[in-house]
Amino acid sequence: MEDQKFLEDLVKALVNNPADVRVERKVDERGVLLTLYVNPSDMGYVIGRSGQTAEAIRRLVRTVGAKNNARVNVRIYEPEGSRGPRQQSDDQDQQMTPSALPEEVDTSAIDDFTI
Repeated sequence: MEDQKFLEDLVKALVNNPADVRVERKVDERGVLLTLYVNPSDMGYVIGRSGQTAEAIRRLVRTVGAKNNARVNVRIYEPEGSRGPRQQSDDQDQQMTPSALPEEVDTSAIDDFTI
């Protein structure tokens, strides 16, 4: 139960809606699973850039669990549809191919340009 209280207090300090923070604790043969529920508007604070905050939270909670000889995992509950469509990194890295270029390029602005 110490791990559950630790997670709850930690996350409440990070978010704008601490009253909405809730942690469910489930114990099975693989260890302890803590499921974290937060207000959807606070999800970015809990996840962090590239998941760095979430990973740090998981490491801290695992450390508290290890101190009590328990294997603790944290699951952050994400409601269905809470995230917008993911952009594929291939689209960002893709260079423009000739087929993706416009058919006709307007060069009228530089037609009279001289060096």
